[in-house]
Amino acid sequence: METDTQAENPYSPGHPWFYVLGGTPLRPKQIAAQVRIRGYRGYGQHEVEKAARKAEPIRSSALRAIRADVREALFSDLSVYRRVVRTLREFRAAQADAPAAFADVHQSVSLKHNHLYNDFARLIWLDELLTEQRDLFDL
Repeated sequence: METDTQAENPYSPGHPWFYVLGGTPLRPKQIAAQVRIRGYRGYGQHEVEKAARKAEPIRSSALRAIRADVREALFSDLSVYRRVVRTLREFRAAQADAPAAFADVHQSVSLKHNHLYNDFARLIWLDELLTEQRDLFDL
């Protein structure tokens, strides 16, 4: 649910000024939902496409290896994201009466949001590719 502050916020959650202007950090499920809606595939597309063009079973093995690396990055990024969101809440509580001003914590939250966005994008795409068995359809 959007607050009045977020409805007026011209920035997206991937931009530090979204948080400077009072935007609420998204939950990981919300970030993943945005990725699905937008169909973003993340960085490293060349690596995934190269693996996806291989013949089975090498194809699935390569895609699973990439997926394992991305999952590891996701878990690490989730941990840091939660920490910087807590830091943002503490910062806002300490600065409750001060006018909005840019701080490092705003940059940190936006960067971790973007890392999660890319991690989810890659995982969603990899999961889609792993549901296919290309050699069976190419016969």
